[in-house]
Amino acid sequence: MAVSSEIREQAARDVLAVLPDRANDLARLHILVNGDEPVVTVIGKYNHGKSSLLNELTGRDTFAVSDKRETVSLAHSVHLGVHWLDAPGLDADVGTEDDRHALQAAWLRSDIRLFVHAAKEGELDTKETALLAELSADGERTKRQTLFVLSQVDQLADDHELENVCKAIGEQVPGTVLNVVSSTRNRKALEGGKKLLLEKSGILALRATLHSALDRVPSARAHELALVFNDIREECRTLRAAQEKSRDVLRETQQQQGLDFRRGLQAVIEKVGGDIDAMLNALGADHASIPDSAKDAYAITAGKVERAHIQIAYSRACIEMDGFLAGHGVVGLPSEQETKARSLNSVMIAVMGVSVKFRKDLRKMFCEASGRERMQREFTQYYELSDDRRALAKQIEEMEAAIVAAQRASAALHALEARA
Repeated sequence: MAVSSEIREQAARDVLAVLPDRANDLARLHILVNGDEPVVTVIGKYNHGKSSLLNELTGRDTFAVSDKRETVSLAHSVHLGVHWLDAPGLDADVGTEDDRHALQAAWLRSDIRLFVHAAKEGELDTKETALLAELSADGERTKRQTLFVLSQVDQLADDHELENVCKAIGEQVPGTVLNVVSSTRNRKALEGGKKLLLEKSGILALRATLHSALDRVPSARAHELALVFNDIREECRTLRAAQEKSRDVLRETQQQQGLDFRRGLQAVIEKVGGDIDAMLNALGADHASIPDSAKDAYAITAGKVERAHIQIAYSRACIEMDGFLAGHGVVGLPSEQETKARSLNSVMIAVMGVSVKFRKDLRKMFCEASGRERMQREFTQYYELSDDRRALAKQIEEMEAAIVAAQRASAALHALEARA
């Protein structure tokens, strides 16, 4: 069943959002799913007789023939239920438009490749042998077929030379069947009504071989369709599993870090609270609560000494707590809470204030349960607003979004496969 362009395009967008390297596979799926005509492509170096071969196979002068490099784009023709493609030569400049066309023809659109090599060139070069190896491996995997066509055999001196060329190529690519043809002989035979020359051209035999290959295209396409769907589906599944594992690790890290912080903070608060409580209990009369008189402005009084003692104890407690907080990245205020006075933009000042002068304030802050709970609560809030915690939370959020995207891609692929 043909798939609407809207469904296909949306599915492609969803899959490419998580698997950008699958663009070529999705393009191939489009051809397979929509069941277009079987595609036969001639590939090979330029001036090896590819266009002439297509003209003889189709019986029509559709493809331009020239001694110079003629095919620099993807020429095509539909004839007798077959889509014929004439690709630019293998020696197209890498990265150019004709190189892209050659790639498209050989890998994205072809069901059958006619690999054309001119007999006059003798052995294959390294680029040709590499491509044949790639096409062979692809054929094993996808069931797409490649037929080796040894062209322009009329340009050899005799059958002995042809035999030597075939032997040399056979040693380079063992097991490869060579379809020996001459487009020139076929054309002369047709024009002159020469039956023996027509048979010797090899075009009739190649047509018969090609016909058998075309009969196998539907089953090959079904195999490739299932293969590509399975490959993408498995990659989506693998990606999603990895993403979920990463998210779970991040969540565990987030939870463990939070637990460690809360426990550590509680221990520090209890420790400094105990120190403060012991210090306060060791004091005698509460001199700090007695206000100084005017005559005491420049004198050292018991109240001043005690208030200084309380402030020192408070500062030491804050320093100890601040060291713990700094170790967990809790130092400056969140940007949205900062003031113009930079010296005041610290978490310690926001929660603890600047100074404490009286016993009751110090006791309320460090020794009473309500004071300790307030410090625990407020410092924990600032911990969750710290840069590190926000960055971790953002990582989890992004991973969640990636998982949703992977789920969307899997669903889109399933919808596309159900309509195939």
